Order: sequence, then C-alpha cells, then structure tokens
Amino acid sequence: MMPSFVSQLDALGQWRAETDARLASLARFAREHDLLDDASAEWFEAMRQRLAGEKLMVAFVAEFSRGKSELINAIFFSDKGRRIMPASAGRTTMCPVELGYEADEPVGLSLLPIETRLEALSLSEYRMQPGTWHRFELDLNNPDQMAEVLGEVMRTRWVDTEMAARLGFWDAEHPEDNPPQRDDGLVEVPAWRHARINLPHPLLKRGLVVLDTPGLNAIGTEPELTLGLLPQAHATVFILGADTGVTKSDLAIWRDHLSGPALARFVALNKIDALADPLSSPDEVQAVIRRQCESVAQTLEIPPAHVFPISARQALAARLQGDADALSGSRLEAFEQALSEGLLPRRRDNLAQSAREGAQRLQHQLSRRFGEMRRLYADQLLELRGLKGKSAGKVQLMLQRVQAEAGEFEQCTARLQAMRSVHARMLRHVLHDLSADRLRQEVDQLHQVLGGSWLPLGAKKAFLELCERLRMLIEQAQQRNEEIHAMLVASFAKLNAEFGFSLVADAQLDVRKYTEDLELIERNYVQYLGLSQAFRLAQPGFQEQFRRMLVSRLRVVFETVSNDIELWNKTASAQVDSQLRERRRNFKRRYESLDRIQSASTELDNRLQEVQALDERVLQLQTRLAQLVDEVMAQVQPVLPMAEAGDEAGFETGLDDGGTVPAALASLSLSLDDDVRRP
Repeated sequence: MMPSFVSQLDALGQWRAETDARLASLARFAREHDLLDDASAEWFEAMRQRLAGEKLMVAFVAEFSRGKSELINAIFFSDKGRRIMPASAGRTTMCPVELGYEADEPVGLSLLPIETRLEALSLSEYRMQPGTWHRFELDLNNPDQMAEVLGEVMRTRWVDTEMAARLGFWDAEHPEDNPPQRDDGLVEVPAWRHARINLPHPLLKRGLVVLDTPGLNAIGTEPELTLGLLPQAHATVFILGADTGVTKSDLAIWRDHLSGPALARFVALNKIDALADPLSSPDEVQAVIRRQCESVAQTLEIPPAHVFPISARQALAARLQGDADALSGSRLEAFEQALSEGLLPRRRDNLAQSAREGAQRLQHQLSRRFGEMRRLYADQLLELRGLKGKSAGKVQLMLQRVQAEAGEFEQCTARLQAMRSVHARMLRHVLHDLSADRLRQEVDQLHQVLGGSWLPLGAKKAFLELCERLRMLIEQAQQRNEEIHAMLVASFAKLNAEFGFSLVADAQLDVRKYTEDLELIERNYVQYLGLSQAFRLAQPGFQEQFRRMLVSRLRVVFETVSNDIELWNKTASAQVDSQLRERRRNFKRRYESLDRIQSASTELDNRLQEVQALDERVLQLQTRLAQLVDEVMAQVQPVLPMAEAGDEAGFETGLDDGGTVPAALASLSLSLDDDVRRP
C-alpha cells in the first residue's frame, strides 16, 4: 500500500520538530556563551515560529455535487471512523469552509453572517473581530452532536432578488447564472459568508489547513477567495464529476480562477464508480474512464497525466472498513501520492533552505568573531612572554603603552558614530519607500481611477502602471542597499587599517527576487479589471474590498523586503558592536593583568596560563559550533531538486520558466491572516 498523504504530512511534521530541535540547540549554545546578537536572536525566533506554526493550505474547488466534501473526508479524516465534513446528495457546503487548528482558540465552529458582504471589511479584518462571528461548540466525544453542528454550514435563507443582487448572488445582466426563484420570487442564498472549524485533529495540529469552496457563485462573488485565499493556497484540487465531465460552470471556475500559473493544480475526476456498467467488461469500463480523462484534459488544455480518476466514496468506505482491494480500486492512493510528492517536498525544501542560510550566516559571523578573539589572545601571549625576566620598570612602560593604545582606540568612537549616522540615514531612505504609508499612497492612485467612473474602463491600465511603479520601488530599494553595502565596505576597510578591527561586510542582499511575487499578484488581480468584470468593479462595496485585499497582499511583499533589508543591516551593525565590545574588554584585561604582574612576580605565569586557556576555549567553541551547524545541515538536506517534485508527480506545479517558486509565497509564514511575516 502506497504511503498516504496523511502519513507523509506526518513525516513532514516530524522533520519540522527535529529541525526545530537542532536550531534550538544551536541558539542555546550561542546564547549560553554570549555569542548571540539581537539580529541573530530575531532570526532564530522567527525561524522556529515558522517551523512550529507555518500553515500548509490545500484548497478544494468544485461546483456542487462533485463529491468534494467526501474526498476531503477520504483523504484526511478516514481515521475518525465517520464523516467529518457534511457530504450527501445535492448542495451540502453552502459557504466556504476553512478547517484548521489554532491552539489559542476554542474548539468549535465559527460562522460569519452573509450580511457582512454588504460591508467593506474583508474576511481578514473580520478575523480580528470575534464578536461578529456566531460560535458553536463541538463536543469531540459526541459524533452525533458534531455532525449536527457542522451541518450548520448547509443552512440557507430566502431573500428577494434585490437583496440577492446586493449580496452578489443575482445578476440581471447574466440571468443564465442566477439561482432559481420560488413562485413568490424569492431566491435561496447561503446563510453564512464564511465558516471556520477549529478542530484538534492531528493533521490540523501539524499545520494543515483545508479550504472547502462551494462552487462558482461563492468563488466569483467573494473577493477574499479569488484574491486572497485561493492564490495563497499551496495546492488546489479541482474536482469534476466523471459522469458529467467538464460542465459550463466547471469551465468557468477553471478559466476564471484556476488556470493561471500561480497554483499547484490537481484535477480529480471523481465518481468513476458511476461509470461502472454491468453490461460492459472491466476493460471496457477502464477504456471509458481513459477517454473521459482525455476529454477533460483536452477541454482544460492540460496533459492527460494531470487528470486523476478516483472514487472518493469508495475510498472512504474502504478505509473505514479496512478493505485494501476496494481502496486500490478507488485509485485514491495514486492521487494522494501525486499530492504528497508535488507539495510536501517543496514545503520541506523551502523551510530547509531558510534554515541552512541562517545557520551558515551565524557560523560565518561567529567564525569571524572567534578569529578576532584568537588574534587578540595571540597578541596578549606575545606581549606577556616578552615580559619574562624584565624589570618592574618594563612592566610599568607596558602599562603606559596599553593606556595609550586604549586612548588611541577610543578615538574610533567618533568615526563609528559618524558611520552609524550615515548608515541610519541611508537605511531610512531605503525603508521609506517600502513603508505601509507609501504603499497605500500608490494604491490610492488606482482607487481614484476605480472610483472615478461608474464603468472604470481604465482600471486595468492603472493597475498595470501601479505594478510597474511598485517594481521600481523594489529596484530602488535594491540599488540603495547596494550603496549601503559599498559605504560599509569602504568604512570597514578604513576602520580595520586605522584601529585594528577585522570587520567584513556580508555579501550583498538581493531583494529583486520579490518582484516575482508582485508579478504573481498582478496575474491574480488583472483578470478582475477587464471588461467582463467592469460592472462588478463599479460597485462601491466590491471596489473597497478589492482595494483592501490588494493592499493586504502587497503589504506582505513589501514587509518581507523591509524585514530582509533591516535584518541584513542589523547584522552589519551587530558585527561592529561585537568587535568594539571585545576590543574594550581586551584592553581592560591587558591592563588588569599587567597591574597584577607589577604587584606579584608569580602573576605573569598565571596570566600566561589564563590567556592560553581562553584561547583553547575559543578553539573548543569553534569545534562545537561546527558540530552543531553540521547537525543542522544534515537535517535540512534537500529531498529533491525543486523541479523534480512537480515533474515526477505529473501535474502543473505553477513554476515560472526558470523553475523557481515565487519567492515570498514559497517562504512566507503563510497563516490565513494578513499578518504574515518572513524571518
């Protein structure tokens, strides 16, 4: 039996825990020996938070009655002995359902009323307002109570067409897409806008988030889904019915929301058991399934190998009954293997790359510090050995020389202060154009175009111009940080020559890679600025939600750039502070040791032994540091080359032509809030 997605996700969770333990040992070593500066401490904390709390979102997208909820049950929750997500004939999930676990929130179901669509606030903002959600407790020991409470996501209400239009479920311009009316003219709409289930399931505790979307009406009318949650999903499973193939509404979802290159996409052709025919041989049934897969692939314009025929109902029943043959017949394991191999190695390698880079950066930083300490100890040993057999007058001269050297060295403080002043000013200039205020000003220019006409036909052009300006801001930040690097290289060289420092500027930071994330946002948003969306965009409520979501997405990218730049500059400043502190400490030790030697003849040998012991201790620290870093490196070796994870699984990986994952989306701590941070 193939390893399931569940078992491989559990293995990823175990790897994250072990990696966190290795990094914790490295941080503890540095902290115990007073080797951890503020910048490195921040990185360790952020990296460990990523390992402990980063979410892995898998979005399931389908029209009604495609077996979506049953597939979620079969993949993730068959170990519970029953269905967790409501799954029955007809419409079940009526609103988007987000299934995850947050330890600091109570177990239960939270529902956001559909009327909140009439307000301008986004889902992310409503997350910060718990009072707007209707909460229901879940009794984990009472399956019947759980099923009854979770059935609340199916609840609907009847409204007139005017209210349905305001809520986004009725469009007089496109009557073919409207839901049916009752004889009294009322229209059925969901009672809830969004559902969040907080459940302490082992997979959810590992950071899995399952997003269940309820069809075209919900996707097309909820900006948070189309512009926020779906683009942030690490993988999207698009589910079709084997008995229906690609319907008109299926094709609309695919073309409008899923066909772009931003997502890792899986197409599951569900309900292959419905194609069974007692009058046909098994080979003939398999031929029908193959033809249906080929037809789906041709319609969606993807290779046939990217379509996975499955039976979610058969798979769930087989797992509940422990029937291996029936599970094999459901073909779910092949799909799970593709999902696992296409998604999990990539998530592991993204985390591993960040851990490797941070550990190597700390090793280089501390190696420089150890080298400086050993150089100072070597000077002291040479000085002390030169005092053997010398008179008290010679010792007194040495004391005076140490005082003079310390006085000359303190003259560097004025030079350091001037460098820090220039550095701080240059850094402020870099960060100013990456600030939230500057970003909001840029987006407001687009908003003026959107609000300037009831039919904002110039919106697409204005949006593309905005994206180009934002790319220029990142390019400008890169150039200014390169100027900082050049200034530090020159300043460090002078300080090293005049005052005996051993300062080394780290390699230049490259933030141009984050333009890939801007391009990703541009691709996701530009489709909503064409003629087909002009009437919807002209609605003030949609415009405001669009603006808020856009600012939220862009803020993540720009904060990531700012954080990287600040961390790089903090590391440079910390190096100066560390060496300044070590040099002052060394002058103090030299003076105190000479003073003791002057007053006691036996003190010279003692001091020689003391300095030799200090030097040996630094060597031991270097050895222990190398061991700890080697342990981290061994733990975070890549699983597969990045391109192989998608190629072997046989599906669309969402990679660009260069075969790389968009930088911020691949490495951000992707919680479902706006407050995403990258270490």
